[in-house]
Amino acid sequence: MMTSVDTDLIRVLADPLRLRIVTLLARETLCTTHLVEETGARQTNLSNHLRVLREAGVVETEPCGRFTYYCLKPDVIAQLAGQFAELAEAARSGAKNKRACP
Repeated sequence: MMTSVDTDLIRVLADPLRLRIVTLLARETLCTTHLVEETGARQTNLSNHLRVLREAGVVETEPCGRFTYYCLKPDVIAQLAGQFAELAEAARSGAKNKRACP
């Protein structure tokens, strides 16, 4: 049975900067300073986006001295990918069905 796609998570990832952050964090754990350098975003703007990602459960933090490192939670992304895979499978089988017009 098909599950619904997590629309809240899609909204979180739909922002271009947040998607860029997630893409960067998929490759390595980074601190805010690294993310500012990589994205060119202002630190306050970046921190706000990281807060949204953290509250959505997409990233987790790791304090390291005066820096905070961010790490992507791959299970969250994998779960969303699974939901899209189920949606694609439903579309494959549903394409054969056509509802008659009244």
